[in-house]
Amino acid sequence: MTIKADAIIVGAGPSGLFQVFELGLLGISAHVLDTLPQPGGQCTELYPDKPIYDIPALPIVGAGELIDRLMEQIKPFHPTFHLGQQVTEVRKEEGDSFYVKTSAGTEFSARSVIIAGGVGAFQPVELKLPGIENLIDKSVFYKVKDPSQHAGKHIVVLGGGDSALDWTLNLHGKAKSVTLIHRSDKFKAQPASVARMQQLCGEKQMQFMTGNVTALHEEGGALKKITVTGIDQKTQELPIDHLLIFFGLHPKLGPIAEWGLNLNKHQINVDTEKFETNVPGIYAVGDINFYPGKKKLILSGFHEAALAAFAIKARLNPGEKVHLQYTTTSPIMHKRLGVDDNVEVKKTA
Repeated sequence: MTIKADAIIVGAGPSGLFQVFELGLLGISAHVLDTLPQPGGQCTELYPDKPIYDIPALPIVGAGELIDRLMEQIKPFHPTFHLGQQVTEVRKEEGDSFYVKTSAGTEFSARSVIIAGGVGAFQPVELKLPGIENLIDKSVFYKVKDPSQHAGKHIVVLGGGDSALDWTLNLHGKAKSVTLIHRSDKFKAQPASVARMQQLCGEKQMQFMTGNVTALHEEGGALKKITVTGIDQKTQELPIDHLLIFFGLHPKLGPIAEWGLNLNKHQINVDTEKFETNVPGIYAVGDINFYPGKKKLILSGFHEAALAAFAIKARLNPGEKVHLQYTTTSPIMHKRLGVDDNVEVKKTA
């Protein structure tokens, strides 16, 4: 059976979840689709414990906690989630609707489509070494799903970006030993994280090596040692239990690239009034879109979702003026949010 929907949101990361909220304020219900088995996008899948410092009014919030707060915020609007399935087809129907189909065979007839897919179907940059395939998610990991899995282990972390440094510092004190290996002593991570790592190395609490892992040595299906080739081309073997690889992500649009949208490399061109693509009725918010001055920040995605919601409201109700109403004073907004008009806000000292 084809599901009829006013709005389909492709992507359940921060921008996609806030899009649910902005649409809900305007009385528009949404279906949310994502390839991952749970909401949250990269915040949940890659770095749930990573601190975020630039969300307004939240001096510090963990990435996973941010998703929990967004999920709580959208509860009044009862979005329908379709998780663990990828959108494989989007095409124009007669009239003003779109036919949308997923890898699970779910079919929709949607009056608007909002792409909030982050960088698309992101894939980790892999370490290319013989025999590594049989060790993935056993002794070799491209993401940390459960930090306790690495407790009491001899850990080697590869990479020089934020994820590598974050997990190096996070696992310090939990793992039996932690060694960070990077191809040089130049990092792309936050300077404070690099300084903390260097301090711990100076205190002999962890180790940093420059070079590359050039061979894996396994025994009984488990990784036992790695060969590290330094920048001086000298090699040494290092005993190891778990290898964590953070070389970054390959952005991959996947089927989105076949939907007839104007692209700027791996991003979708949009206007800055409606955040609409070249196909009327299809919008893009968050890291996946592009416009002059674009900044890949979560708060930018929130702003884009708000303007897209007003554009979608106007599309669904042609000829009607879309009034701006404030959640502080509007009885209509209060009703949609399920709050009491007479509620008192607690003041903090």
